[in-house]
Amino acid sequence: MRPRSPHTPWFKIRTAGAAAALVAAALFGLPGPARAAGTQPCDIYAAGGTPCVAAHSTTRALAGSYTGPLYQVRRWSDGATTNIGVLSAGGYANASTQDSFCSGTYCTIVRIYDQTARHNDLTIAPGGGANPTADQGANAAALPVTAGGHKVYGVYISAGNGYRNNATNGVATGSQPEGMYMVTEGTHVNDRCCFDYGNAETNNLDTGNGDMDAIYFGTLCWFSPCAGGPRVAADLENGLFAGGNGSWTANTGRSTPFVTAVLKNNGTSTYAIKDGNAQSGGLATRYNGALPGQAGYRPMTKQGAIILGIGGDNSNGSVGSFFEGVMTSGYPSDATENAVQANIVSVGYGKNVAFPANGGTYRLTNLASGKVLDAVNCGTANGTAVDQWQSLGNTCQQWRFAGVGADKWTITNVNSGKVLDAVNCGQALGTAVNLWQPLGNLCQQWAVIPAGNGRYELVVENSGMVLDDVNCGTANGTRVDLWMWLNNTCQLWSIAP
Repeated sequence: MRPRSPHTPWFKIRTAGAAAALVAAALFGLPGPARAAGTQPCDIYAAGGTPCVAAHSTTRALAGSYTGPLYQVRRWSDGATTNIGVLSAGGYANASTQDSFCSGTYCTIVRIYDQTARHNDLTIAPGGGANPTADQGANAAALPVTAGGHKVYGVYISAGNGYRNNATNGVATGSQPEGMYMVTEGTHVNDRCCFDYGNAETNNLDTGNGDMDAIYFGTLCWFSPCAGGPRVAADLENGLFAGGNGSWTANTGRSTPFVTAVLKNNGTSTYAIKDGNAQSGGLATRYNGALPGQAGYRPMTKQGAIILGIGGDNSNGSVGSFFEGVMTSGYPSDATENAVQANIVSVGYGKNVAFPANGGTYRLTNLASGKVLDAVNCGTANGTAVDQWQSLGNTCQQWRFAGVGADKWTITNVNSGKVLDAVNCGQALGTAVNLWQPLGNLCQQWAVIPAGNGRYELVVENSGMVLDDVNCGTANGTRVDLWMWLNNTCQLWSIAP
C-alpha cells in the first residue's frame, strides 16, 4: 500500500449551505466564508454531496489534504520506476523528481494514481476488441506545461497510447448517476476513435449501447451534422453524442489552448455536456436534456471500468492531452461544477513552445541508427521517398520548420521545397512517408514532441502516429514510416542545425 496523507480525512464533508457559500464566493466574489487554503476540486465536489470516486492528475493534487504520489514513471535504461509526488499537501507535482530520475535516458508514464482512498489507479491498457495488442504508456517528457507557476508534465496521448482500470471501487454501474471532468488541450486533437476519459466496459469489448459513460474530446463526427469543433461529446458506446440523440449543432466546440470538458449522466433520463476555457471564464452548457432515445440508453447499463485515451474496446487511434480529471458518485449540481471550473482557472495552466524556431533549418538524426533524414537521390518530384543516410552536408538532408498553428509545423526539404507527407493520408501502421507539394492538410502537419535529453518525437497530425526508423535499421537507405509510439529510440530524433 502506498503512503497516504497522515493528516485529516481525505474528504471533509461540508453542509449544503457551506457549499453554496463556497460556490458564490468562487464565482461572484460575494461575501461569504473565504475558500480554505488548499481547497481543490474533490473538496468542492464533496461539499456539494457528490464526492470523487476517482481523481487522476499528473500536474497537481485534486484534494487539499493529498500528499501521496501522482504518477509513476519507468526508466528505459534499466527498467527502474519511481513515483512523482507533490511539492506540498494539496500542491503541484514535483517535476524535478522526474527530471532527475530520467536524466540521461527516457521515461514512460506507467501508472496514474487515484488520489481518493479507493485506489482506482490507471495502468497501461491491455488489448481489446478493436485493437488486440496492448497499448503503450505515454512519453513522460512529452507535455511540459506550467501550473501554479511550476513546471509540471501532462499526459501526451499519441496513437497507440492508453490507460485503463477494469477492477474499480465505487465507480457508477448500471443506471447509477455520476459526473466527471477532465482538463485537456484544444489544439491536440484528431478525428479518430477515441480520446476518452471515464466509465467503460470491464472486458475491453464493445458490449452494447449504454455500457459506457465517458467524456470524448476531438473532431470525430459520429452523428452528422456536426458543428465547429473540437467538441466535448458523451461516449455512451456505439456513438459519440454531441447532445440529444447524437447530432446537436448547438455544441459548437472549443479550441482554446486548455479546455475543461464536463459530462454528467443521471443514468435514467438525463445527461449534460459542458465545456470551458481552462484558463479563464466559466462553463458553457452545450447540452442539458434527455438521454438518447435509441435502445439501450434509458436506463444506462454502465460497467464501471475507467479508461483514458482510448475507447471502451481499445480503439486507440485518437490523440489528446490529459492534465487532470475526476469521476464522482452522484449527479453534481451546476453550482458545484462552476466552482470546480473557477478552481481550475486559478491554476493558471500555461504552455510555451519555443522549439523548433519558425523558419529554422535543421538536420534530423535518428537516435537508434545515427543516420539523418534524407530525400532519396536528392529527388525534387512529388512522391520522392524519404530514407536515412550518413550525413553528407548537403541540402537534401536539411529541413525547414514553419509553424502552421498551435504546436503544428510543416517540415520542408530545403533542396526540393517539398514537404514531409504521410502518403495518401494513410492511417495504417507502416504508412510510408514521402515528399509532396504543400497541400495545407493535416497529413503534412507535424507536432514536435520532447522526449528529454534533446530528442524529439515527430507526430503527424492526421493519424497521431510517429516518424519511425523501419525495423530499427542502421544501414544507409533504411526507410522511415509511421507507426504507433513504442517507447524506443528508433522513434526519437535530434533536431540540430
